[in-house]
Amino acid sequence: MWQPSERYPDPSIEILDDRFLKYRVFNANVERLDNSCRWSEGPVWIGDMRALIWSDIPNNRMMKYEESSNQVSVYRHPSNNANGNTRDRLGRLISCEHAGRRVVRTEHNGAITVLAESYSRKPLNSPNDVVVKSDGSIWFTDPTFGILGYYEGNKAEPQLASQVYRIDGQSGEIAVVCTDIVQPNGLCFTPDEKQIYIVESGSLPKRIWKFEVSSDGRQLSNKQIFHTCESVNHSPDGFRCDKDANLWAGWGTGDGRDGVRIFAPDGKAIGHIHLPERCANLCFGGPQNNRLYMAASRSLYALYVNTQGATNC
Repeated sequence: MWQPSERYPDPSIEILDDRFLKYRVFNANVERLDNSCRWSEGPVWIGDMRALIWSDIPNNRMMKYEESSNQVSVYRHPSNNANGNTRDRLGRLISCEHAGRRVVRTEHNGAITVLAESYSRKPLNSPNDVVVKSDGSIWFTDPTFGILGYYEGNKAEPQLASQVYRIDGQSGEIAVVCTDIVQPNGLCFTPDEKQIYIVESGSLPKRIWKFEVSSDGRQLSNKQIFHTCESVNHSPDGFRCDKDANLWAGWGTGDGRDGVRIFAPDGKAIGHIHLPERCANLCFGGPQNNRLYMAASRSLYALYVNTQGATNC
């Protein structure tokens, strides 16, 4: 049974490099906000609601945590086994659906608009994670995880390779931007949007790749390894950057590895937040954008940190 630490500083926050010291708030502890889920994913902060939305994929629902009341409730059920979530530049919720095999937008009036469900007249696999660039374009990964069985979606044979796509913010045109990553998973732009990180979950060991983004924001080039996991027992998932361009990555799998691994821009791991469960994804939120929310297996955790999320995260 998980218990919060009564000590300051919280021993679950591990310093791997002195560069991480300034990001630790001395008297802030990891807090468990909820443990009612089967597989937590895709947290997104909704500032005008002062609430966090996240996905509970196998339970086919999306959850809501209200910061002011510390209450958790069901936000949407059924959710088409929603996974990754983000917001566009107009504050609308963008979600990836496993069962729907599509990317959708929740309008301000609650209506659902389908943004992508096929490419070259073939259905998508199971859109996984999604980010929105400042030009309004929507980028998402499409591995096969949600069609491998019935636990997180509906079993089906893939008709497309696992790829990364871009939806144009003006025309809505869908284009492939990356074809050479096996089972692309989490993705995140750097604060200046000149680079993008993408997790490769189909390789052993798993890798985080870094690409250059073209000046027109439409193409990727100069593929480089940002991080190769130490062993097959290390597994990155979803991630976000802070304003200093550090990468905060959901991590697992196993005792001593589960939680969040933090990387400096040079690729060196500088810190680790230990959790009793594998962390699938995370985001920054709160009124000052300085609270790290971590969706980890059955639970939702939070930690105040001495930085803020990048504005495009």
